[in-house]
Amino acid sequence: MTTKLMDYFNKSHRIGILSTADKSGHVNSGVFGSPHMTDEKTIVMGLSNNRTLTNLQQNPYAVYQIIEPGKAIDDWKGIRVYMVAVKIATSGEDLNKFKKQIAKVAGEDAAKMMMAQVVFEVTEVRPLVDMGQGWEHSI
Repeated sequence: MTTKLMDYFNKSHRIGILSTADKSGHVNSGVFGSPHMTDEKTIVMGLSNNRTLTNLQQNPYAVYQIIEPGKAIDDWKGIRVYMVAVKIATSGEDLNKFKKQIAKVAGEDAAKMMMAQVVFEVTEVRPLVDMGQGWEHSI
C-alpha cells in the first residue's frame, strides 16, 4: 500500500460506513467520519458505547467503506478497507490521550462520548466497485 491510500482515507470532510458483525454473524453498519490512518497499515478510531463496539469485542473483523458521489455513476469513487481490530482500549493511558486529541479536534462533548479507542490493522483494500482493476491490494 502507498501513502496514496493514506491520503485518500484521511481526507477531511469525508464519511464512510463501518460494517461489523457479532459472534453470531448479525451485521451492523454505522456512519463514521472519525477513522484515521496513522501509517500504511494502521487505522485508529474512537467509539462510544454502541453496537459497533460490542460487535468488535466479540468479532474483530470489520470493513470501512468510503464513497464519493460523482455526477454520473461512472464518476463515483470509493474504496473498501478490510481490517481487524488488534487493540481495544476501554480504559487507561491510551484512551485518555486519545480523548485529549478528540477534545482538541471535535470538542469536549465528543471526547466525553468516547468509550473506547480501537486500533485496526488493514488486511485488504478493494475498489468500491470490483471490476478487476483499481485499488485492490492484499497485505
